[in-house]
Amino acid sequence: ASDYTVPSAGETEANMDFYRVFNSSKAYFADKKALIFDMDGTLLDTEAAFRTVAFEVVAGLGFAMTDALHRSMVGSSHETTRALLETTFGSGFCYQTFDSECRRHMQIRLEEAVPLKLGAREMLEALKANSIPIAVATSSREPHAISHLGAAGIVDLFDTIVTRDDVINPKPHPEPYLMAAQRLGADPRRCIAFEDSHAGVRAAHAAGMRTIMIPDLVPPTPEITALCAMVLETLGHAHGHIFPALASERSPA
Repeated sequence: ASDYTVPSAGETEANMDFYRVFNSSKAYFADKKALIFDMDGTLLDTEAAFRTVAFEVVAGLGFAMTDALHRSMVGSSHETTRALLETTFGSGFCYQTFDSECRRHMQIRLEEAVPLKLGAREMLEALKANSIPIAVATSSREPHAISHLGAAGIVDLFDTIVTRDDVINPKPHPEPYLMAAQRLGADPRRCIAFEDSHAGVRAAHAAGMRTIMIPDLVPPTPEITALCAMVLETLGHAHGHIFPALASERSPA
């Protein structure tokens, strides 16, 4: 049985070729120069906790969060989230209070440890062991990103971390991914990006990267699926496909 999504009848020929190469050819992996990861929902299992917090904080402010509104927030920048909430709830909604209360509640929830997504540590450590450049491209602010990656015990595995504070244009603009590739000295077309959100998939695809979506709280739509090279269940599945090929390709003759 297959561990990953097979190409549908509507896939483009380019994506069909990618599936064939991804599944059978070692050369594809040797050609890729860097891997770039989103943070929340892709590496860190924090989105479910934030969903609970967001519902509670909005209710405490006298408003009602909805599933649809929350889904539209996933993977969005602070600016986009603020616009969504203020448009939905009106001028009586105080975004600054919402933001500070969410941070306070999340800090309490994640005080002891920040959980990793399934397969994240194993994949990152294998990439590091194979001397493959890796980066984070996140919409989170730098203090939040460094703190959470540090608490999860993986911050030192990355060659560079691009946060909201580093770019003018956040996701879905490609700038975060383009900056990460630039810092790694890699051609974006020779990078693989891992994302869980629609905004992130759009950003990575617009940067010219092969984009693998690993859905967390929000499943891909047909439009988002068409932008992805693959849709996988976990980073563990990606690890299982990539590293046997990498090890074989890099082993001495």
